[in-house]
Amino acid sequence: MKVLVTGGAGFIGSHIVEKLLAHNYEVSIVDNLSTGLQENIHKDAAFFQMDIRSSELAALFAQKKFDMVIHLAAQTMVPKSLNDPYYDCDVNILGIVNVLEACRKHNVKRVIFPSSAAVYGDLADIPLTEELAAKAQLCSFYALSKMTSERYLAMYQAVYGLEYVVLRYANVYGERQGDSGEGGVVSIFARKARGGQSIVIFGDGGQTRDFIYAGDVAEANCQALITKSPNRVYNISTMQETSVNDLALHMEKVSGHTLKKEYQAPRQGDIYRSCLSNEAAEQLLDWAPKMPLAEGLLRTYQALVK
Repeated sequence: MKVLVTGGAGFIGSHIVEKLLAHNYEVSIVDNLSTGLQENIHKDAAFFQMDIRSSELAALFAQKKFDMVIHLAAQTMVPKSLNDPYYDCDVNILGIVNVLEACRKHNVKRVIFPSSAAVYGDLADIPLTEELAAKAQLCSFYALSKMTSERYLAMYQAVYGLEYVVLRYANVYGERQGDSGEGGVVSIFARKARGGQSIVIFGDGGQTRDFIYAGDVAEANCQALITKSPNRVYNISTMQETSVNDLALHMEKVSGHTLKKEYQAPRQGDIYRSCLSNEAAEQLLDWAPKMPLAEGLLRTYQALVK
């Protein structure tokens, strides 16, 4: 089976490509390398340096005849979306429409799309189940672009019959992670710990996140390709809350360094508590997270200090 991964040179994308190849898929990558890295590109995957908004994308689809697409390429920063809503819309919304049009015209069977815990806003119904997003008050244009993309996928399925699976990721961390994106705090803390530098905590540090290891996320994408229950949304999470203060303590244990903490005002658009229910994914994707947080953080730190 031929699978295209857009954004496959990025942090999460590279983990997914690695897992797909281990499952014997024929994998291609489209990435413009604006945030993805050349060294993340797997030697056994075909690579095409291209922007998802490019008019050349359809020609690639016509040539390669992909069976399925995992569409990861995106603008992933909440602050960036608030500072530049036009750019966020251009990449995240116009970008997915360009991808979906190529899928529709060239007989792609299914699209896997990573959404985000951000679509739940600051709802207090912890752990959050998939249907609760309908009542969320969104806190950023990034969240809005993710929710809008989900609705585009549902419309393409209703109008054109294009299958989709939406995976709402919790806060992803792991090897090859950068400082951007929703799980970037792990990379930042790890890098600061390595250098013996102080860390900045926005707010009181009691805000919680549901940290999910990238390898577990990659396996969820593989399951989404084969599930017999498509055309719906699944949370991909651990269903465990970890505060930023607790994350700092974990990183101290992993690194062997004491972290000096500097507390600053909360950032605009950040939610306070986040923890996603993964029951639907367990039941219908036959997926569950396997990596304990302590071991995942150790792997992430060790990869950084090599």
